[in-house]
Amino acid sequence: MAKTITNIGNFFEEAKKYEEQIIKDRRYLHQYPELGFDLPNTQKYIRQRLDEMGIENKPCGVVPEEITKKYEKAGFGAQKHCTGVVATIGTGEPCILLRADMDALPLEEEYESEYKSKNPGKMHACGHDSHVAMLLGAAQVLKNYEDQLQGTVKLMFQPGEEWGYGSKLMIDDGLLQNPTVDAAFGIHIMPDQEAGTLSVHKGTLTQAMDTYIVEIQGSGGHSSQPHKTIDANMIMNQLYTSLNLLYTREVDPRAHVTFSIGAMSGGAVTNIIPDKAVLQGNMRSFDQESRDHMCKRIPEMIDHTVKAWRGEYNIVDFHTPTTHNDEDFIDEIMPALEDIMGKENITDLGALGGSEDFSHISQAVPSAFVVLGTGKEGEPPVHNPRMHQNEDIFKYGAALHVHVAMEWLKAQRK
Repeated sequence: MAKTITNIGNFFEEAKKYEEQIIKDRRYLHQYPELGFDLPNTQKYIRQRLDEMGIENKPCGVVPEEITKKYEKAGFGAQKHCTGVVATIGTGEPCILLRADMDALPLEEEYESEYKSKNPGKMHACGHDSHVAMLLGAAQVLKNYEDQLQGTVKLMFQPGEEWGYGSKLMIDDGLLQNPTVDAAFGIHIMPDQEAGTLSVHKGTLTQAMDTYIVEIQGSGGHSSQPHKTIDANMIMNQLYTSLNLLYTREVDPRAHVTFSIGAMSGGAVTNIIPDKAVLQGNMRSFDQESRDHMCKRIPEMIDHTVKAWRGEYNIVDFHTPTTHNDEDFIDEIMPALEDIMGKENITDLGALGGSEDFSHISQAVPSAFVVLGTGKEGEPPVHNPRMHQNEDIFKYGAALHVHVAMEWLKAQRK
């Protein structure tokens, strides 16, 4: 017999019933982290759990050959498959998408627990394991009340967030169609934000990230005869200076654009001028006009600098846009957020300094991406090998997914 909710606050109580399972799911995933687009064990576990709930699901995402080659050149290894999962609950229009990312980081975990990572050099240090667990918990509650859904809820389990492209692979494989997604909602945990608080920021939430890997080809030779060479190291150093100066002279300082060179390599010994050198850098930006200008000027600067010294080059580039929180959509779902969290626990901690793959979704449909505190100030942050979380908070994330989806769908029918 279908269940009936008469008090919207009961969605938290419903999520609480599955708290033990949410934590169990999270701990399993935490022990077996995988990297990148190709997460076969993670995908298998998620699909098995969805099957147990009777929720229709299927793989989603294809890695084109050119993307595979790009990531191999960037040192990420061979990524031949995209193991995203998409599932649906309910039928008809409208449709809201709920998203969880599921890839880990190349870190050796240092935090001791009974569920510490069993995969050497890999760790869920950004909370994606808890994102998946919270969404699986929400899936169970939504399935229980499927007959009350006034539309469709689409569940997105996404690989490759840390590489900034997993959601794009799923979008290109039809994620936002059949049925057409009308809005999207996502949650990110934050272990150094007070547990039980929710940060909701309207407008641009995360920076765009534009990465450039420049492979410079010169002509090597003896260090005593530089005139007979095309010095790839010298070109690389000229490029380092030129690119770091570019934004300081062509972007309004108020636009908050940064450019950083993270890696440079070339040569092996002192008496050989090398043939090749590689420079790797990325730009972070919030302002779209400044980003557009720099994305045009960076390749021009690379081209002119390398050619000025008679070198040749190849660019491997990656682009992740800003995450945009739609103001109208946030206004629509704010009552649901307050119902679960309590109005006094909702704040605006401002934009985030990093980038987020949910950005590709937010550029396509009205979206909201909120930040759930699972710790306290001073705790190890995300991407730290000692990162840990308060598991008592996960039920709130599950309840937020459920209540936002059900209330938003209902409101569209009025």
